[in-house]
Amino acid sequence: MQPWSSVPVPQVPGTPSPLHLFDTAAGEVRPTEPGPVARMYVCGITPYDATHLGHAATYLAFDLVHRVWLDNGHQVHYVQNVTDIDDPLLERAERDREDWIVLAMRETALFREDMEALRVVPHFVGAVESIPEIVEAIGKLLASGAAYRVDGEHPDIYFRHQASGNFGYESNYDEATMRDFFAERGGDPDRPGKEHPLDALLWRMARDGEPSWESELGAGRPGWHLECSVIALNRLGLGFDVQGGGSDLIFPHHEFSAAHAESLTGEFPFAKHYVHAGMIGLDGEKMSKSKGNLVFVSRLRGDRVDPMAIRLALLDGHYRTDRSWTDDALINGSARLARWREAVALDAAPAAEPAVARLRERLSDDLDTQQALRAIDAWADETLASGGSDRGAPQLIRTAVDALLGVEL
Repeated sequence: MQPWSSVPVPQVPGTPSPLHLFDTAAGEVRPTEPGPVARMYVCGITPYDATHLGHAATYLAFDLVHRVWLDNGHQVHYVQNVTDIDDPLLERAERDREDWIVLAMRETALFREDMEALRVVPHFVGAVESIPEIVEAIGKLLASGAAYRVDGEHPDIYFRHQASGNFGYESNYDEATMRDFFAERGGDPDRPGKEHPLDALLWRMARDGEPSWESELGAGRPGWHLECSVIALNRLGLGFDVQGGGSDLIFPHHEFSAAHAESLTGEFPFAKHYVHAGMIGLDGEKMSKSKGNLVFVSRLRGDRVDPMAIRLALLDGHYRTDRSWTDDALINGSARLARWREAVALDAAPAAEPAVARLRERLSDDLDTQQALRAIDAWADETLASGGSDRGAPQLIRTAVDALLGVEL
């Protein structure tokens, strides 16, 4: 699966700041310590609808991780999946009486356009193209005893959730909380024939009216969690630097992705950091398809909103915090963008090095974007109020804002 066009990231003069991020598993902010090549896996969309602002906020957060690592001199191997076969996609296609493949292709193409407009540095892989790898992994889990088939008309394959010996370390949830989230977020705790309610689906045997793939497991399709385990293992290897996604993926998705991978390899941990972005609401309510209150990036673009204003509006809040999208957020983002552009258009300005140093410092501290934006605000305010004599300052700010915040001025 092809990503969108590459986004050039300029080099910024001066001294970078090493990145520290909150690790969900550890419950604290810890330094990321990549080698020469930093490795990151971020769970991507299920393409049954357009990119909403919750998606965009998550991918902007991990785009900043990518950019700060680049600033620190690392190459970055960033993999993001597209879950182009899963129940929500099939349900939407059936509801709209549309071919699920056509739906997935159309929404994936729109996602590419949105990410390119927002200047997110690209890389992603589809689940369907990875099915042969997933089938091989399930065979290994069956052979090791980490997986089993249920009895009955549809002998689906399930994962014994305790098989890795470390289940629960990523989320730190107790079993009651796990059971609640498992039922809410795509699990099937009441499926007859399972050994335990928390055992997760690996391979769903073919049903009438559903897509399936022939394999040595029998015709069927993969479970959601294993897709990410296999794509990450086969492209990044075990112990990569960051596993990322929205906070609604802490459990069951990331817990099971880790458990699957650790059972396949016999090694621990799946990732060094588990990093999660907060949810975006609309005017105080959670943004969700069931509420019908999704705000789509493509619709804002269609209304001629500058994607850089959208980006700034979403960055004006800490990535881990649940927060609301409001009209004021976009108004403020647009005003900030205009003010910054006015300032960097001048021939000279106050020295920019202190502002760039502050920008780096705040981003390195668990992506403190609010204070990072205010560092540039302060420079722009001083520039427009008093002017300055440093003829290189406007270009230095332009370069730093581009490279570190992904905003084109």
